[in-house]
Amino acid sequence: MKTILPNEAAEQIRAAQKITFLTGAGVSTPSGIPDYRSLKGIYQGVEQPEYLLSHEAMVYEPEKFYQFVQNIYHPTAQPNIIHQTMAKLEEQKEVWVVSQNIDGLHEEAGSKHVINFHGSLYECSCRKCGRSVAWQNYLKSDRHEEENCGGQIRPDIVLYGEGFKEHVLEGAMKAVEQAELVVIVGTSFQVHPFCDLIRYKQPQAQVLVINQTPIALAQPHSFVEADGVLVFQQIN
Repeated sequence: MKTILPNEAAEQIRAAQKITFLTGAGVSTPSGIPDYRSLKGIYQGVEQPEYLLSHEAMVYEPEKFYQFVQNIYHPTAQPNIIHQTMAKLEEQKEVWVVSQNIDGLHEEAGSKHVINFHGSLYECSCRKCGRSVAWQNYLKSDRHEEENCGGQIRPDIVLYGEGFKEHVLEGAMKAVEQAELVVIVGTSFQVHPFCDLIRYKQPQAQVLVINQTPIALAQPHSFVEADGVLVFQQIN
């Protein structure tokens, strides 16, 4: 690991032509969206967010699941300088974003080459009939009232205990393979299979990590110990 300064990281990003960003919760915290560690304790430690965001809770304790999921929606949150700069870079370079985040802010900022690795809160569907349902309706009720369906509505996110869609995994792998620079931003990079994506980078590709704490990464990489805002505000 080579420690560098925010301005050096900004220059490395400016110099690259094929970039894939792997983003985590730290990219959205400047927009006012708390990371999942901040959610622990909502239920006085009786149950952890991992259970309340699980397939098991959705099926067997739907009211608890629905109550918790409502807490992680932040529909008034706006993209910050990190999202905006990534979208702007896409206009000039070959840029992909593979995100752990489920808040839709990369798309709202204008990025088109986005793979939401864990899905999106803003895409919902009925478990009974399979139809898409507007997220605004889901926040009013978790029951699909159209045509007297009555089925349970769910956000199309990957819950604990669920598998990943093959096309999402393949798309994420390809995004990493095509990069000359892989930038890991705002994530502890510990959740599988997201952290395994780095294995698909080209041998000559460089890796840059921007995070407030170091991450465990076997590959050689440059590291900036900073909030991503400090780096991305220097790229414009």
